[in-house]
Amino acid sequence: MKRRLTAALLAAAATHAALLALLPDPGTPVLVAARDLSPGTLRPGDLRLAPLNAPPDGALRAPPADGVLAAPMRRGEPLTDVRLLHPVRLPPGLVAAPVRIADPDAARLVRPGATIGVLAAWEGQSAQLVADDVTVLSTPSSKDDQGALIVLATTTTQAAQLAAAQSGGRLSVILKPHTA
Repeated sequence: MKRRLTAALLAAAATHAALLALLPDPGTPVLVAARDLSPGTLRPGDLRLAPLNAPPDGALRAPPADGVLAAPMRRGEPLTDVRLLHPVRLPPGLVAAPVRIADPDAARLVRPGATIGVLAAWEGQSAQLVADDVTVLSTPSSKDDQGALIVLATTTTQAAQLAAAQSGGRLSVILKPHTA
């Protein structure tokens, strides 16, 4: 009788363990977009925790402090570290100036930290240098017919010149050699 009872208990424990093994993995909770999001500052309610079985590398599990989204996100898409613009400490007197470069292929040659010049061309006129020796802060991915977005560290005067130039002209870049 004891053997039958022990066998029955062991069989029940084995069945229970097998059933637990068959249950789906609840997944790792990571932050996902609560709704379609546009680039910009993240606000309360923009993100929610959701379990994912295989979260992508860099998936965030806690809301970022002062998070700024670099590109749009779809509802349910996991938030990863590369989706965020990292705070940039600009030297005194410089500002971050976003500009659109007319040729997206040329803009893809530019990397954060690079020093570039920016040319503006208006219809029927020669191109003119509107900002020289500016540092690239960020190259957020953008799919836009109006050109590729890059963010530059400029003086306020250069930022004003760039804004005026891109309002009626097409901007392009001059790649500068890297100096150590």
